[in-house]
Order: sequence, then C-alpha cells, then structure tokens
Amino acid sequence: MRSRLALIAASYAQLTGRQLAPPADDPALALWTAPRVIVAHGTEADPVFFFGNRAALDQFEMTFEQFTTMPSRLSAEPMLREERQALLDKVARDGFVDDCTGIRISATGRRFRIEQATVWNLIDEQGTVHGQAATFACRAETPISAAL
Repeated sequence: MRSRLALIAASYAQLTGRQLAPPADDPALALWTAPRVIVAHGTEADPVFFFGNRAALDQFEMTFEQFTTMPSRLSAEPMLREERQALLDKVARDGFVDDCTGIRISATGRRFRIEQATVWNLIDEQGTVHGQAATFACRAETPISAAL
C-alpha cells in the first residue's frame, strides 16, 4: 500500500509541479492527515477506490473498509455519472485536469459540491498507468437539494 500512496504523491507532483502534502518523515501519514480530500482508484473495468484519506472518509461518511470496496462511479449520482466519466476520459488523455466541479453523494445520501478539484493519472516511472486520483478542499457544506 505504501508504494501506491507514494505513487499518488509522486504522480501529482510530476504532472502538476505542486506538492500534494507537506514534506514529512512519513509520506503515508502526510497523505492520510492532509486537510484536503485525497482519493484514488485502480484500473479495473469498474474502478474501485483503493485509498481515501481521513478527510475523504469524513466527506463520504464511510469507513476505510466501506470506501475501499466501492466502485468510484458510485461516488456520483446516477444522472451525473456520464459527466464524471467524460472527465475521467479527459484525464486519461491529458494526464490531469484542474478546477473540476461536480456533485458527489455520501453513504447517507447527503449531496455535496466539489469545486477546484484536481484529477490526475497515477503513472509510474515506466509510464504505466495504475489508476487515477483526485483532491479537493474540504469546507462546510450546505446540503444540496435532492431535486438536483
């Protein structure tokens, strides 16, 4: 798992030129405790999250075990999944996308808006893609109407 976490941070730095978390003696702990949501999924036909930091688990109202068994497409409402897939396709083509927005849904059905999110490919030193990751700031959310 530590190598996958290192890949999340290294890919982000390589593609964006920015650091995902402050330098630390324990990079895994730095990602886990980062104040921003950080999530990542693999390359399965229906990608499953393999990582969500503490901020992500709070936003999605799940345990680590629940989150890391969930297909990432289920983080968006059914009517918004095509929009989400178009974004992921663009990331696959371009490497990363900044300033993404969208509506996500927690385990309890609470809808929340993500803004200024960055989504990027997880690429190792050999150029192999291992999945995609995303980060966005946490903020107090006003629940979004179920009518959306």
